[in-house]
Amino acid sequence: MADVARLAGVSAQTVSRVSNGYPGVTEETRRQVLAAMKELGYRPNSAARALKRGEFRTIGVITFTLATTGNVRTLEAIANSAAREGYAVTLLPVAVPTQDEVRGAFSRLEELAVDAVIVIMEVHLLDAATVQLPPHVQVVVVDSDAGDRYTVVDTDQHGGTRAAVRHLLDLGHRTVWHLAGPDDSFAAQRRTDAWRAALTEAGRELPPLVRGDWSAESGYRAGLQLAAREDCTAVFAANDQMALGLLRALHEHGRRVPEDVSVVGFDDIPEASSFLPPLTTLHQDFAEVGRLCVEAVLRKMRQEGPERGTTLVPARLVLRDSTAPPPEGR
Repeated sequence: MADVARLAGVSAQTVSRVSNGYPGVTEETRRQVLAAMKELGYRPNSAARALKRGEFRTIGVITFTLATTGNVRTLEAIANSAAREGYAVTLLPVAVPTQDEVRGAFSRLEELAVDAVIVIMEVHLLDAATVQLPPHVQVVVVDSDAGDRYTVVDTDQHGGTRAAVRHLLDLGHRTVWHLAGPDDSFAAQRRTDAWRAALTEAGRELPPLVRGDWSAESGYRAGLQLAAREDCTAVFAANDQMALGLLRALHEHGRRVPEDVSVVGFDDIPEASSFLPPLTTLHQDFAEVGRLCVEAVLRKMRQEGPERGTTLVPARLVLRDSTAPPPEGR
């Protein structure tokens, strides 16, 4: 810093103000300092800056799987939002979602010097009191039913599912079958509960639940069961990948979509519009979820926001060509 100050003809304090982005420096002086930094190859010492400011400008992210579209896109959105705020992201995957593993993950993140933590917790843990998060760490949780004890950001699983079921019933289908996600997933459970509630409120029959594991292969296997049911004219799949497998199973059994069976997915992955036929689905705004997670964790760090509660991001129904009235109503 002293070398930069000598070359630019300013004080070391001015160099510090420029390198930290503080006001009170004229534009001409700022340009001189930046030119001197570039010429000398000067880089601020991040460790020293962290000690001085009391923060590391890094947010830790704990996740239990990167195998699902939702988790990957949420992580991407968190990283992008953090970067816009001048923060880096340190990712720590946890192989086994147990109390010991979570405690160990938080310990490792503290060793890696992070200011706060965002936990992408799709599986049922917090709501079942299986895992307790450390009380001394600023934490925001994504995709969990723990809003009474933590700060939670999530997609409106319930509202999105009701919109999908209502759409199919309004087309004239007598009932809607459900291809559900894994039973240990919070999002899958929310969507299943909302499906049941929507049909019950409409006074419609509840068909047997068919379950997959989020993959297209599981959707295909479940689709083989549904394709054999002549009374199945509408299916709400808990995600787009399972809907893709379902479309294949229906096609192989000569069940046309949407002429014989209507299909709605959830997520609106980029490929959904290229399915055959293009898939009607619920659009999740992952970018907004990521932005709200970073915003919430920064508020907690600055002690400006509420300690608990859930923020929901609406899911929007995107109509394409995979839904139509049932055969008898056409």
